[in-house]
Parts: sequence; C-alpha cells; structure tokens
Amino acid sequence: MLSEKGKYASATQNRRFVWAEIVWPLILEINDVMFSLEQYQKKRDQICKEKNVTITVTSRGLVSLIQKGILLKEGNIYSIHFRLIPYMRLRAKCDYATAIHEVRIK
Repeated sequence: MLSEKGKYASATQNRRFVWAEIVWPLILEINDVMFSLEQYQKKRDQICKEKNVTITVTSRGLVSLIQKGILLKEGNIYSIHFRLIPYMRLRAKCDYATAIHEVRIK
C-alpha cells in the first residue's frame, strides 16, 4: 500500500483497509462487540499474508481507528463504538464510510 499520497490520504487508506479487511470481518466472525489483541493479531496475520500487506500498515490503521473513535481500547481489549452494535446484531455490511458517519452523529 505504498503510494504517492499525502499522509492524511494514506492514513485514511490504512484505516479503511484495517476496518474492511480485519476488524469488521473479525467482529462478525466472533459475533461480539469486543475482541482481544490476540484475536486481532491472528486475523491480521492471516489477512497480511493473503493480501501481501505489511504489519506496519495495519498497526497504523488500528491506531487511527482508535483516534477516530470507531474503536475503543481498554488494556488488551478492543470494542466497537456503541452506535455500530446494531450493524453487528443484524450481521449487516458496515463499511468504513458508514462506521465513521455513525460515530460522528451526535
């Protein structure tokens, strides 16, 4: 995912990738609003291998999702924003644009 984009564009690209390829599929797979660092790492390693992406890209993306408030972190446990829980319960597709929109609604 090395590109000629500016730092904001590549941060968004990393966030989108981590959300679409790792976090949301993991949430649906385990059917829970929370996941452990170990669960994340296992999924991340699998996706990085399949998609030939470096772990650096995914770690930046994960941190960025936390900064945007889409993910919350307590110790080694991550959870999705409460406004995204209905999507999980319905097992609905929740792309990055939907996630960021839901989190920003006050």
